Amino acid sequence: VKTAESKITNLIYLKHTLELVEPLKAALRSCNTPLLKAYSNSLEDTRFRIILEKITTVINDDTRYTKGCLSMRTQKCYAVKPNINEFLDIARRTYTEIVDDIAGMITQLAEKYNLPLKTSFSSTRGFFIQMNVDCSTLPNGQLPSEFTKITKMKNTYSFTSADLIKMNERCQESLREIYHMTYLIVCKLLSEIYEHIHCLYKLSDIVSMLDMLLSFAHACTLSDYVRPEFTDTLAIKQGWHPILEKIAMEKPVSNNTYLTEGNNFVIITGPNMSGKSTYLKQIALCQIMAQIGSYVPAEYCSFRIAKQIFTRVGMDDDIETNASTFMKEMKEITYIIQNANDKSLIIIDELGRGTSAEEGIGICYAACEYLLNLKAFTLFATHFLELCHIDALYPNVENYHFEVQHMRSSVGNQEKIGYTYTLSKGYTEEKNYGLKAAEVSSLPSSVILDAKEITNHIAKQILHRQQSTPEMMKQRAVYHLAMRLVQTARNSRLDPDSLRIYLKGLKKKYEASCPVSRQNDEQQ
Repeated sequence: VKTAESKITNLIYLKHTLELVEPLKAALRSCNTPLLKAYSNSLEDTRFRIILEKITTVINDDTRYTKGCLSMRTQKCYAVKPNINEFLDIARRTYTEIVDDIAGMITQLAEKYNLPLKTSFSSTRGFFIQMNVDCSTLPNGQLPSEFTKITKMKNTYSFTSADLIKMNERCQESLREIYHMTYLIVCKLLSEIYEHIHCLYKLSDIVSMLDMLLSFAHACTLSDYVRPEFTDTLAIKQGWHPILEKIAMEKPVSNNTYLTEGNNFVIITGPNMSGKSTYLKQIALCQIMAQIGSYVPAEYCSFRIAKQIFTRVGMDDDIETNASTFMKEMKEITYIIQNANDKSLIIIDELGRGTSAEEGIGICYAACEYLLNLKAFTLFATHFLELCHIDALYPNVENYHFEVQHMRSSVGNQEKIGYTYTLSKGYTEEKNYGLKAAEVSSLPSSVILDAKEITNHIAKQILHRQQSTPEMMKQRAVYHLAMRLVQTARNSRLDPDSLRIYLKGLKKKYEASCPVSRQNDEQQ
């Protein structure tokens, strides 16, 4: 029965779809765009008309897809035209009589008990009785004993009766006969149109592409999106998350993104719920939107074509530390390392949280060093602040963080964190999240003080080992200057005077960030 029902439903869908080819063709006829002209010409295929004509010789003209399970069931029952199969016509008359009897029986029950009963239908229960009434108006606050399987939701009662159950069974038997005979007719019809179905693949391509283009046009018209440029940089000025914009009550906070060949690795830090995961997903979505031809939610944007986009996205609330979680992380990062190349966009969020802190830091550090050998654009969000000091060894690494604000609550004068969702340069100053959580708990103050002292001592040791030497700072400054000069040579559209001013600015920036250069100036 399910196979028969599915086959009949699909034929109704096909008829409904083919009836829309002519209106679609008429809408595209006046278009001048080469792509839309090509689609319009493709719709001139005579096979669409041939298939529809064969279908309409068997299927009723007014049969089409409708919403509602009862409406659709009726369409399937009466899909085949009368006088094609005499036994089918008899079965349908029987079905109609049963449905009329059900409606008449429920009307009689309503009159008998003086209740506002109505006939309802669902695919699971079949026909049943519904009533909207306050239980206080019922005799003794209860329904008559004739009614069974009673359910209530607010003031709506749903129930049935023994007679209605029997009539539903008769109705199902009649339906099975109808579907079986209709199925045989539909199979014969489908065998006649199989030779023409290749045009339907073409129609599917046309409709799906038009649907996508219409969605883009709709988004571009109603939203302040911009057309992306394609260069060798990933630059997004004041971009925002396109989905969050639709579900949030207000426009999301906008942030900038800038990656080049010389600054191709960004480490992002910040407390839980500060916006790291949302920001990373935003970058991936914007890259995809740009590459498939859409406008992008930003004030300005340029993208480098990404051959692959790899994401390893965790969740702030998913902090299970078991073997299965850790193995999942390892499989994801292994896949990225084995398949990434210089033209990839790599987005990694919360790697190494399924094991100890020491191992997590080690795995993250090693993965970063491997990816730093590529020219891929990489955004790496982490809670391991030790990872931020890798920029002392690799000048193409940049640190960014999401800012938070500290406020005092009016009740109890307790410190609270306010999330700004704003991305700023440098790594986060928000350290020791665990200690701050402990301060508002019931841990003894002596334990918290000891924990703070030990943490500060360890942090000073780590910082002392990782401080940059003047020579390393000079190398970093030289590297950044060289990369900016290469970018300017490749992409600059400035006139000579503006270019001269820009280059002077680069020189000042280099001198300010190079300690060796400053020392020489002071000695002179």
